[in-house]
Parts: sequence; C-alpha cells; structure tokens
Amino acid sequence: MERLPGWLRRHLAAIRAVIVLTLVTGAVYPLAVTGIGQALFHGDANGSIVQKDGRDVGSAIVGQNFTAKDGAAVPAYFQSRPSAAGDGYDMQSTAASNLGPEDVVDVLPNPAGADKAAREGRRSLLTQVCARSREIGEREGVSGARPYCTPDGVGAVLKVFPFAGTPTRVVSVNQACPAAPFVAEYRGVKVECGRPGEDYSAGRTVPVRGEVTGVRVPADAVTASGSGLDPDISVAYAELQAPRVARERGLRPDRVQALIRQNTTGRALGFMGAPAVNVLQLNLALDKE
Repeated sequence: MERLPGWLRRHLAAIRAVIVLTLVTGAVYPLAVTGIGQALFHGDANGSIVQKDGRDVGSAIVGQNFTAKDGAAVPAYFQSRPSAAGDGYDMQSTAASNLGPEDVVDVLPNPAGADKAAREGRRSLLTQVCARSREIGEREGVSGARPYCTPDGVGAVLKVFPFAGTPTRVVSVNQACPAAPFVAEYRGVKVECGRPGEDYSAGRTVPVRGEVTGVRVPADAVTASGSGLDPDISVAYAELQAPRVARERGLRPDRVQALIRQNTTGRALGFMGAPAVNVLQLNLALDKE
C-alpha cells in the first residue's frame, strides 16, 4: 500500500486529535464532573437553592437585599452588607467597586454641569462608608460616628492651599455649600465649604481623623465584598441589628440571639476566616417564629 504524503498524514493526525480532545473535554469530562456533582453534592451543584412554602426564595451562597420597593430597609428583617454588583446582588454584574483607601475626595453634584456625570457627582469610598455608617446608626439607635467622617455623613477631608508651605486657603471639599464645615479653622485659616464645579486638585489632601472612639457599626456593615454577592454578615453586625428585629417582631431578645447562633457558621477548617451569619437563612428562621 502506497504511503500517504507527509503533509496529508499531518492533517489527518490533527483532525484525529481534534475529534478525540473534543470528545474528552467537551463530552466525557463535563458529563463525569456533572455526574459526580449531582451524586455527591446535589444541593451545592444546583446553586444551594433555599425554599419557603415550596417556592424558591434565594440561594444560601448568594446574598440579597431585604428592602421595600422604595429601597428602604424592611425593619423586621436583618439587613445584608452593601453590594457593588449592579444595583445590588446582581449575579450578572458581580464585581467590587474597585475603590481603594485613597479614594477620599468627592466630586460634588453640579446642577450646571455639562453632562449627567457632572450633575450627579461622585461619592468617594470614604463618603460612602461615612453615609452608610450614619444611616445604620440611626436605624439601630446607636452612634454611627467613625474616624475620618463628619457628623453629616461625608468624608472629613480638607484641601489645603498652597500644596506646600504656610496655608492661605482651606476647603472642606466633601461638604457642599452652604453646609457648615466640620472644623472652623485649620492652622489659623478659616475653613470654607466646597463649591460644586470648582477644581481643588492643586491643593494638598488632608483627611482629618477626629476624636471618635468606640465605633459601634462594624466594618462589614459599611463596605461591600469583593464579589458583591456575599450572603453572610459578621456576628457583630447581626448582634447590632438584633434589638431592632426583636422589637419589630415582638420576640424576646434572647430568642433572636439564639436564632443568630443557630445560623452562624464557624471558621473554615477551624482556623481560617471568622464566624459568619447567613442572612437569608436567619430571616427565614425568623419567619417561622
């Protein structure tokens, strides 16, 4: 039998390789993994779906908001942490805010701005944290004060001019006029409120820590997770919300605390991470009460 030309043998070998690899990686492997997953981890493999009264109400591994149609927190439920995924816990937009600790200066809303972004402005990560802490403090009946935050819930940040040398002008850049600056003076110079549309980039940024001690609102209550889908909150945040939930539902505080403990998971492998409370499962346990 006459041997095939070398170039044709190489093409046939490549075609055989494509067929074999397609079968192995496109059929055999997916079927094997799916079969093992369904046999050994049926619930997890199908999304850890949680049901109530025979209908799906969420997933144990994906968080969700417990808010009314207007976006306000429902007082009778434990609230999840903030989410930067879309409008909140959007699985098609899972993401973090990508804002870091140096993001402390707001872009103040400017009604006379040339585009929508200028008119709406942009809140820095610091101001987002301050605003959330203030809101949660009011909701839970505790102080929402925290370092580097003003009493009105924005970042306590000054812009000092000139950049170096003796200050001649100081602006509280996150407090739009006519707001009263959180400090009256800085190194003998009167502090001004921020004016929308004015460029303060040439000034030196000076965050002011303040004298806040004993922060009551936990960090996970005011910051979003990396995925934006975290279903859990810290035990500290759950315990902060417990008095409100007990009051709204007419339950004994010790009963609510018991439900928190029942829905708390320990550290991974006994030493990694921190104990956490699954918000959906906790709220469903409350509904059964």
